[in-house]
Amino acid sequence: MEHDLLWRLGVFAGLFAFFATLEALAPRRARSQPRGARWFTNLSIMILDTLALRALAIALPLLAVGAALDAGRMGWGLFNALDWPLWLEVMLAILILDLAIWAQHLVTHKVPILWRFHRVHHADRDFDVTTALRFHPVEILASMMLKIGLVYLLGPAALAVLLFEIILNGTAMFNHSNLRLPLWLDRVVRLVFVTPDMYRVHHSIHRHEHDSNYGFALSVWDRMFRTYRPMPEAGHDKMTVGLEWQDERPSGLAWTLTLPFRK
Repeated sequence: MEHDLLWRLGVFAGLFAFFATLEALAPRRARSQPRGARWFTNLSIMILDTLALRALAIALPLLAVGAALDAGRMGWGLFNALDWPLWLEVMLAILILDLAIWAQHLVTHKVPILWRFHRVHHADRDFDVTTALRFHPVEILASMMLKIGLVYLLGPAALAVLLFEIILNGTAMFNHSNLRLPLWLDRVVRLVFVTPDMYRVHHSIHRHEHDSNYGFALSVWDRMFRTYRPMPEAGHDKMTVGLEWQDERPSGLAWTLTLPFRK
């Protein structure tokens, strides 16, 4: 797993370019704002998030994949106590980690202090592949520390953690993309996976709509826990994306980074 960072960066760059191209060729909705300022802010936040994780790696050298390797060496965690085939362990670990991310996402909507940071993501007035990168650095650090703790508890193979992180990043960019899927294809895909139309509901300005569809990869958790909402009330073309700040402020980097510290 020496080159896991290079693997993730390569997959990320390829998928970002792929979905950015697709949404340019077949957009689902017209943009509310010019792309330039938004993309500068969202990509800048992604760079700050990466730097924050690198800084965390100095104080806490074992991030998620490293924690899996360390747990394996120490024999810690559930899977290290079980002699199960690697394929089964990888499949179960990915399912458990995806459920954990779903639960974490729900909690960030329900706990006020966490919502203050998570609303940085929701304040984006447009919905495209860069929205998947728009998470406040404090939220990214908290999410990584939670993930590390869960990895030590589970003790999954490092391969499972690496695959999960690649799947999570890829599906986040897919379901945030402003991509028009044929309706028949959307109906089929969302039986298992979160689609852009399904996830766009989660970015509605209305609280009862953005408190739904919390999944990133699998749609089954929202169906299972009754948080699934198939459509926005106003329809996808007329719905309002974002929060109460329906002006130019969410496109500004300084405003976005300081949002959690203001009322």
